[in-house]
Amino acid sequence: MKKSKVAAVFLPVVCLMAYLVFVKHHYSTYRPDPYRLPPHVQPGSHRLEEDRSVSADGDSFQYGIMFDAGSTGTRVHIFRFQMKNKGAPKLDHETFRAIKPGLSSYADDPQKCSAGIMELLDVAKSSVPPSIWTRTPVVLKATAGLRLLPGKKADHLLDTVRVLFQESPFLSREDSVSIMDGTDEGISAWITINFLTGGLQSADSPTVGMLDLGGGSTQITFSPRDEKTIQTSPVESIRSFQMFNSKHTVYTHSYLGLGLMSARLEVLGGVDAPAIPLGGSTELLSPCLPPEFSGRWEQADVVYTVKGQKTGEPVYEACLARVEKVLDRKVMKASEAADIDFYAFSFYYDRAVDLRVIDEKKGGTIQVSNYIHAAKRVCSGLSDSPLQSPFLCLDLVYISVLLQELGFPPHKQLRLVKTINQVETSWALGATFHYMESLKKH
Repeated sequence: MKKSKVAAVFLPVVCLMAYLVFVKHHYSTYRPDPYRLPPHVQPGSHRLEEDRSVSADGDSFQYGIMFDAGSTGTRVHIFRFQMKNKGAPKLDHETFRAIKPGLSSYADDPQKCSAGIMELLDVAKSSVPPSIWTRTPVVLKATAGLRLLPGKKADHLLDTVRVLFQESPFLSREDSVSIMDGTDEGISAWITINFLTGGLQSADSPTVGMLDLGGGSTQITFSPRDEKTIQTSPVESIRSFQMFNSKHTVYTHSYLGLGLMSARLEVLGGVDAPAIPLGGSTELLSPCLPPEFSGRWEQADVVYTVKGQKTGEPVYEACLARVEKVLDRKVMKASEAADIDFYAFSFYYDRAVDLRVIDEKKGGTIQVSNYIHAAKRVCSGLSDSPLQSPFLCLDLVYISVLLQELGFPPHKQLRLVKTINQVETSWALGATFHYMESLKKH
């Protein structure tokens, strides 16, 4: 009797324990695993943001990180694309950050560029969801600033960046860090401008031409409408490529050393100047500077003393003759340039802003003749009033002559823009598309 009472008390306890064990096992089997942080993110990090690689309606997103290592600074573009099954992706968002000086400024001590690169990588980390860092390509392409460096200096700089990229959480390959060929720069800028204006939506969409005037080089790219242009142009100036399942053929040419800053140096006579003695300086005398002007100008880590000529000499005519001599037989005329709509940016834009021909933020249109007339007006008035920049006369003469040498008549109208739909009109977007296309092949 005593044993039956004990059993009566003990049996419900055993049943309760068995039930609890069953419930525990059931929920541990069927409930989802807890979210685990990626290895790059530590608890407490401010980057614990939601994974935005898939939108609410199921569309997928992809990110691309492009470093633009220019002659005057390094810029990072973080693009977010809404991917489509067919046709071109949609650019959903861009994050942009820039630092100065350019990589070439660290040519003698490459490790010093690390801090700036790390700063821009941190911008990328805060812009891309951590869960897709390892699937997001990071790329650096250097332009004319590094192309012009002597010896192995450019290689040492790129090696430093390459190590930083490989240590980052992003997708980095051997070809992720490189010096960009000038022709590829022109093509990438053409892709950018036509993507933003709708020219790449289909094979039949009309496209526009692209003009870029940087510090070290200048490019022209357009899609020929006349088969004769393709047949009569140099072989190296005609390029074909696939983009968004369509084939495109373009005329493109890059002129290294004819960017505005490099051209300034040659117009001023700095290219032919004797070697600078240790601790010394070189004096450059030019008809393109205000009469009696004397100042200092730095280019490629060299400081020059620059001076204008005596009062009374015809500044515009003398400067024009000097610029024409510098450009003599260095530029090819593009046969269809006068008949195709062109967008122009970089220093074409900046000097138009200086002239107040266009709005600094919105851009606008300008005729080649506007540059010509402004050059005459500014150069002729140098002795009457001080200028914000003593180089404005030189720059305007150079731009007006360059455009005519490229085949643009005075009445030709150009569209000047910095952004379209709040996206910068540089080669960076086009180069990102180009790189993403190459990843598909691998």
